[in-house]
Amino acid sequence: MKPVVIYYSLSGNTKKIAEEIHKRIGGDIAEIKTVKPYEGTYNAIVDQGHKEVNSGYSPAIKPLGVDLKNYDTVILGTPVWWYTFAPAVKTFFEENDLSGKTVYPFATNGGWLGHTFEDIKKMCRSSDVKSGLNLHFSASNLRTKEKEIKNWISNIGG
Repeated sequence: MKPVVIYYSLSGNTKKIAEEIHKRIGGDIAEIKTVKPYEGTYNAIVDQGHKEVNSGYSPAIKPLGVDLKNYDTVILGTPVWWYTFAPAVKTFFEENDLSGKTVYPFATNGGWLGHTFEDIKKMCRSSDVKSGLNLHFSASNLRTKEKEIKNWISNIGG
C-alpha cells in the first residue's frame, strides 16, 4: 500500500519539505488547510498561535481530499508552534483515526522543537510512531543537513 504525506504549512517551509519527501518516496500528498486562513503580520499570527495553543483551540480545517483508510503509512509534517504541533494539526488528529498506521512525523522550526514529537505520540497512541525528523530553519533557509534528511527518508517503509 502506498504512503501518504500529510502536512500543515503556514510560511511554506513545511510544504517545501513535504514535497521533497513526496518526490522521493512517491504515494500521495495532502495539505491540511484551515477554513479561515491566518492573516496579519507575522507577530500578530505568532500571538494568535500562542493563544490558540495555550487554550487548546482546534480551528476548522478543510477536507483533506484523501481517504486515510487507503494508507498504512502516514508521513506527517507540522511547523512547531509554541513547542508543539500547530492547532490545525490538532484538529486533524481529532477528525482522523490513525490507529494501526505507521506514522513518521517531521517538524519544522526556527528555534526549538519543544515537546512536539512527544505530543504527536500522545495523539497517536494506537499507531506505530517512528522517530521524528527535526528540521531547523533560519527564516526560509534550511539549516538541517541534507544527509540527515535523506537518511530519515530512507527509513520510511512503504
